[in-house]
Amino acid sequence: MATDFAIVGATGNVGTEMLEILSESDIDVGQVYAVASRNSLGREVSFGDRTLKCQDIETFDFSKCDIALMSAGGSVSKEWSPRIAAKGAVVIDNSSAWRMDPDVPLVVPEVNADAVEEFGKKNIIANPNCSTIQMVVALKPLHDRATVKRVVVSTYQSVSGAGKKAMDELWLQTKGIYSNEDLPAINFPKQIAFNVIPQIDVFMEDGYTKEEWKMKVETKKILGSDVRVAATCVRVPTFVGHAEAINVELAEELSADDARALLRESPGLMVIDQPDGEDANYITPIECVGEFATFVSRIREDSTQDNTLDLWVVSDNLRKGAALNAVQIAELLVHRGLLNRA
Repeated sequence: MATDFAIVGATGNVGTEMLEILSESDIDVGQVYAVASRNSLGREVSFGDRTLKCQDIETFDFSKCDIALMSAGGSVSKEWSPRIAAKGAVVIDNSSAWRMDPDVPLVVPEVNADAVEEFGKKNIIANPNCSTIQMVVALKPLHDRATVKRVVVSTYQSVSGAGKKAMDELWLQTKGIYSNEDLPAINFPKQIAFNVIPQIDVFMEDGYTKEEWKMKVETKKILGSDVRVAATCVRVPTFVGHAEAINVELAEELSADDARALLRESPGLMVIDQPDGEDANYITPIECVGEFATFVSRIREDSTQDNTLDLWVVSDNLRKGAALNAVQIAELLVHRGLLNRA
């Protein structure tokens, strides 16, 4: 039986990725509705070989769809997700609005697929933060084998994580530097072109940013409350692709060679790492763009701490960090026959 979808926020970076990935999925997709704000009414977007015209969220009848993929921001999701869910559609939300709600499962299919079955209380499933998703995909096999105790992570996050206007700002500032134009920072607290900014989201009372807090609490919700996480999140002048340098303390001994072999066999991961080779055998953000996998490189043992490994993890933040993960959750709902519980 075909499954009908609404893509809410269909004109944004993640919304267009959702449409593309959904068109390539193994779901028997029926009707697909592009939904956005009234400002985008009538705007055309592509779904495979179909052209869809955007409909106004205020007037669209969500009872026509089985699943709503939401990528319209936290404030929109807070207002609309319960209203959509009340119409019988399961909402898979990409914003931060529902992630820490105890009645809403926070799901990464390669990590905690069974949690998807807990959606029934609110008919809402949350997508974790992009930086959290790629990290827990890499941590899960290590956690199952040797138990992750503590994680210290530094992220190098592309501007696409802040939306299209942020990507435009990097582009315009970069051009402006070469033409001696002084363009102000609008979407970032400081100039992003040829710079790095150690702030993503607002600062909290303890000195960490909200993005760093998200990584801590979301990882605990997904992997378990005993996992401690300290994060430093940095915005870097790349367009797509997040990278992370992760230091992982384990409860049990696990060599770099054993970790490398384990990660090679784990779902959603691709290991590009031959430390003894002469070539630069690791993945950078520009090489992961358009790829579904989360890439792991530079796997090595920390010589200063027992049972501790260092990893370099890279992923396309618009794909696995957002759109792909949402579509994979939809696949779980369909293939497990869970939609009749909505």
